[in-house]
Amino acid sequence: MENAEIIRIAKTKAKAWLNEAYDENTRKEVERMLAAPDTTELVDSFYNDLEFGTGGLRGIMGAGTNRMNRYTVGAATQGFANYINRMFPNEEKSVCIGHDCRHHSREYAETAAAIFSANGITAYLFESLRPTPEMSFAIRELGCKGGVIITASHNPKEYNGYKAYWDDGSQLVPPHDKNVIGEVKQVKVEDIKFTAVPALIKTLGQDFDKKYLDRVKTLSLSPEAIRHQHDLKIVFTPLHGTTYKLVPDSLRNWGFTNITTVPEQMVTDGDFPTVASANPEEPAAFKMALDKAREIDADLAMACDPDGDRIGIATKDDRGEWILLNGNQTNIIFTWYIIRRRRELGLMKGNEYTGKTIVTSELIKEIAEKNGIPCYDVYTGFKWIADMIRKHGAEGYIGAGEESFGFMPGAFTRDKDAVSSTSLMAEIAAWAKDNGKNLFGILKDIYAEYGFSQEKMVYIVRKGLTGAEEIKEMMNQFRHHTPESINGSKIVIKKDYAVLKETNLQTGEARSMDFPTTSDVLQFFLEDGCKISVRPSGTEPKIKFYFEARADMKTPDDFHQAQNIALAKIDAMMKDLHIQ
Repeated sequence: MENAEIIRIAKTKAKAWLNEAYDENTRKEVERMLAAPDTTELVDSFYNDLEFGTGGLRGIMGAGTNRMNRYTVGAATQGFANYINRMFPNEEKSVCIGHDCRHHSREYAETAAAIFSANGITAYLFESLRPTPEMSFAIRELGCKGGVIITASHNPKEYNGYKAYWDDGSQLVPPHDKNVIGEVKQVKVEDIKFTAVPALIKTLGQDFDKKYLDRVKTLSLSPEAIRHQHDLKIVFTPLHGTTYKLVPDSLRNWGFTNITTVPEQMVTDGDFPTVASANPEEPAAFKMALDKAREIDADLAMACDPDGDRIGIATKDDRGEWILLNGNQTNIIFTWYIIRRRRELGLMKGNEYTGKTIVTSELIKEIAEKNGIPCYDVYTGFKWIADMIRKHGAEGYIGAGEESFGFMPGAFTRDKDAVSSTSLMAEIAAWAKDNGKNLFGILKDIYAEYGFSQEKMVYIVRKGLTGAEEIKEMMNQFRHHTPESINGSKIVIKKDYAVLKETNLQTGEARSMDFPTTSDVLQFFLEDGCKISVRPSGTEPKIKFYFEARADMKTPDDFHQAQNIALAKIDAMMKDLHIQ
């Protein structure tokens, strides 16, 4: 499409926002864009529409159809309210609404509460910012039909988002996700009921925090270790986000008495002034916490992302240097510890199970299955772990996670839970210290027992229309021209989630895979135990490669040798696949 036509369309859509259905400030903002000689902002704001996808909304804040604002939030909420009313006719209906620290988050949360109330749905609105897992817990605890969290997770400060949840505290899954999208697409601005019914808006405050934290404490498996090591030196940072209060409160509730926070990052601030990216997956986000940990000679350092669902963990290695554990390693430690302690305490009933996303380390499955516990594979995203609980029941659930720094140790939430996870990881560190070790020592013991695993995720960026075609062609090549071997090791199993087919390339035997929907993901399992997963990003112009390499490790002292061997395998696989 010609540039002039794109500008014409954007102007036409922008002029529609000048009518009195929109507030004065919004109209002034649109008038400014229309009057500007440079049309870049106008086109970016209006040419496309911000899509309500299966995970809700996420975008840059500002006026326009392609921006996060009270009208795009309003349309999403009106559509969601319409669907709830359609699904639960003649019933008392309520929703829970939470938000993070970002600019306009409170405004969007109050807007959502007003619209739900105007549609006859009671809205439980937290008095101020709260972590995502507490909102998920509240849906279940209060018997709500759904919920909303206003957050853009760890995206840059210009962004905000809107995530929709169903009555079990999980993000929307089929068929509800597509059905809600259908409702939202039909909403026009004049359909949105912005006028609140105050009697239907209820406030959740500190009393509800206590309910949540008391439930979190039920996950403790080694209270005696905490009593012995209550003064474990813990450094914590919320990275300016929602866990600034609840994580320290939870740690104290579990019995820890020596918690040091990073003062500059305890300030809730949507500008995230001390970090380039408020993401605990990024080593740079940990700098201030690690500086503090070195200053006080801490035992453990932890960070949460702004909406309180992801955790980052740092510990000292066997050389006394601080290292960041990756998401696979934290999940490995959680899974191993929960199984071990439940066995030691006689808590096993025989119906236990765990789970992981398909791109997460296979070592987790091996740990579980060697202990007689099923481990189910699910798609990326915790809504699929919630779906797993829906299928197999909450009673036997002992925790599940994903490689992108998320774990959910209890079924009382249905989204990854950094408040629970930080408390449980602190307990594991206390238990390790009670046994003369630290987290790194525990990790080495696990590797020595089950084998070493090293993971690495890399991606290739291809922008624009031609980039999208390149990514599509790369997937086609891997799918239809699969190599016989990679780095000299034969591909034994190929899993194609686009057609839900698993093929043994050595025997030709094929079988169907049991997943709730298809997904454009390929996996190759090699003869030497390595695994490669390939998938295009759903939100960015990227194709992602997840590598997992295995190596023998007979004793904990073999860690560094095993790691070097595994890293060399990953480098060789990347070279073989022409990934730089």
